[in-house]
Amino acid sequence: MEIRAGYEIAFQCFQNTPMALMLSIEPARTKDLLSDHRIEFFPEVASRDYVDTFGNICTRIIAPPGLIEIRNEFLISDSGLPDEVVPDARQIEVGDLPDDVLVYLLGSRYCDTQKLSDLAWSLFGNVVPGWQRVQAICDYAHQRIAFGYRHARCDRTASEGHAEQVGVCRDFAHLAVTLCRCMNIPARYCTGYLGDIGVPADPAPMDFSAWFEAYLDGRWYTFDARHNHPRIGRIVMARGRDAADVAISTAFGTAQLARFTVISEEVTAPGQVSRAA
Repeated sequence: MEIRAGYEIAFQCFQNTPMALMLSIEPARTKDLLSDHRIEFFPEVASRDYVDTFGNICTRIIAPPGLIEIRNEFLISDSGLPDEVVPDARQIEVGDLPDDVLVYLLGSRYCDTQKLSDLAWSLFGNVVPGWQRVQAICDYAHQRIAFGYRHARCDRTASEGHAEQVGVCRDFAHLAVTLCRCMNIPARYCTGYLGDIGVPADPAPMDFSAWFEAYLDGRWYTFDARHNHPRIGRIVMARGRDAADVAISTAFGTAQLARFTVISEEVTAPGQVSRAA
């Protein structure tokens, strides 16, 4: 299966503004590219990439005063398979976890584990450890939070999302990640493309999506508390402890968002695309 993906983003700056952008796909997917994956800037500016501590590709620029447009569009091959489901995947004891996984058990900026630990153990302490426990957490987060773009708030923590019971995809992910960590299950936040492939088209404008991965049986598995069922065509851009680690743009100065468009569509025939299978 082929997917056409990309974005067009514009910022209004009032002076030279250093920016760090996280708009590239994860390095592991570059082998699947069927076209160039190149971030374009209008006007042209110097840029350079680096890899952060979580293995994400970041791009540094200095945006000039005025409007700067950032674009990318690419084709990528995908298996067309839904997210893997492995009901017998085991939870690993903390003492047996790899060193580099331990950081995903700790509280972080938006995943305030200390505020939800007692709740987590009361809800999930008697659930079979492993896949069943993570799925029970997904079910809970999915039912607890009502989705709506009007509910978006950039500083909402997991405990606040739990209390307010509203949010967007990042809030579902933060709550599920936090509850997993409270139960000693390593969990990390993911952001990327998730088009309406194999599902009815969502009439709302497309955005980057957020989901999470849980570490079970010696590897990472994909879970999605917002949609709460396996999906096709995920393209990971970045992973981290929470949304603070994977912001698509960080401006060291004032940069007002002027335009934002995301696409992620299955290519059904040359020159044709479809949002639903």
